[in-house]
Amino acid sequence: IALELSGLSSREADEAAKIALSKVGLGDRMHHVPDQLSGGQQQRVAIARAIAGNRPVLLADEPTGNLDIASGKEVLQLFKDLCHDEVNPISILMVTHDPDLASNADRMLLLNDGKTEASDIRSAWGLEDEEGGEEE
Repeated sequence: IALELSGLSSREADEAAKIALSKVGLGDRMHHVPDQLSGGQQQRVAIARAIAGNRPVLLADEPTGNLDIASGKEVLQLFKDLCHDEVNPISILMVTHDPDLASNADRMLLLNDGKTEASDIRSAWGLEDEEGGEEE
């Protein structure tokens, strides 16, 4: 419905939904309802909804917060695939309290009371920087 409200015909919206669901590995679940899907699948459906409109940025607030470890890894891999898509790459702005999840980001920001405190907080969380440690 959201795609149709944005100006797509029913046929175009249906095709965009099929493509988005295929990207998240759920092309065969187009007509399933939420109680027929696992938590990880429901999360991927939410991601498919977000990418169906071909927007350049995906906002993700604690995208793995309610998932088991395996499903969380699937979502993280999906994000990586979406960022590196050769046809339609997207940027992902993700909010998380999980240092392991954040360590996969190309760039991290630390916000405290609504203000940016650091532009790369790998060291604050005890994570190696991309060059492999301190300079000598």
